Amino acid sequence: MSRSGDECVVALTDQWYITYGEEEWKKKAEDCLSNMKLYSEETRHGFEHTMSWLNQWACSRSFGLGTRLPWDEQFLVESLSDSTCYMAYYTIAHLLQDGNMYGSVSSSVTPEQMTDEVWDYIFVGGQSPTSDSPSSILNQMKQEFEYWYSFDLRVSGKDLIQNHLTFCIYNHTALVPSHYWPRGFRCNGHIMLNSEKMSKSTGNFRTLRQAIEEFSTDATRFSLADAGDAMDDANFVFETANAAILRLTKEISWIEEVLAADSSLHAGPQSTYADHAFDNEINIPVHLTE
Repeated sequence: MSRSGDECVVALTDQWYITYGEEEWKKKAEDCLSNMKLYSEETRHGFEHTMSWLNQWACSRSFGLGTRLPWDEQFLVESLSDSTCYMAYYTIAHLLQDGNMYGSVSSSVTPEQMTDEVWDYIFVGGQSPTSDSPSSILNQMKQEFEYWYSFDLRVSGKDLIQNHLTFCIYNHTALVPSHYWPRGFRCNGHIMLNSEKMSKSTGNFRTLRQAIEEFSTDATRFSLADAGDAMDDANFVFETANAAILRLTKEISWIEEVLAADSSLHAGPQSTYADHAFDNEINIPVHLTE
C-alpha cells in the first residue's frame, strides 16, 4: 500500500545494477572517505553505515529525463546514479561554452568532437587523441582540470549521504587517480519555517528574497544564524527576525547618540587609570589572535 492508501503493483522489468559492494572497489571508497574532511562525526558515521550495507543498486529507468546508458540505450541512468562527477566538467565548461555560463554561445568544439578518447585524455591522463578539435584547446582543458581538481568541498543535503554522495565517492575512485578523489563534503539538514516543514502546498514557505523584503537583509541574517547548524534541521523563526529588527534599531540609535556626543568625549594622550585599563583589555584579545 502507498502512503495515499492506494494498492501498489510491483512489475518485474529488466534492470541494470551497479555492484557497489564489490570488495576491492569498496576498499578504495573507504580509503577515500578516511581522508575526507566531513565537518561532523555524524556525517562520517552516516557514510560508514551506508558503505556497510550498500551493494547492488538499480541504476536504470525507462522514462524521464537523463543520460542514455551507452551499452543499452533503451534505458536512462536514474537520477541518483547520474551526475556524480559533474564537478569535473566545471573545470572546462568555460572553454566548451566560450565563457558563457548558460551555454547559449556556439563553441568551436562540438559535442561530437568530445569522444571517449578526448575525455580520457583530459580527465585520466590518456594518450593524446586523434581529434578535429584544436590541440591547443584540448591541452588547455587538460591543464585546467589538473589545476582545479580535486574539489575541496561539496555542500549537499544529509538525505543524499545514503545514495548520491556515496556514489560520488565510489565513482571517483573507479575513474580517476587518488589525487583527484573528493576531499570534503559538508552535509546540512533541511530548513523548517516556524518549527514546521517548509511546504508550498500548505503556504508555509519563504524564498530568501521574500524573507529579505519582509524582514530586511540584516534581520534575515540574524534569524538564519540562530536557526541551527551542522546536520540539524534549521528552523527559521519569524519572531527571531522581528526581534532582530528591534535590537538593530536600538543599536543604531545608540551609535547615533555616541557619535553626536563625540565632541564631549575624552581626547588626547592616555592620562588616567581608565585609559590604561581600557587599552590593556583591547590588547589582550589582539595578543591572543597573534
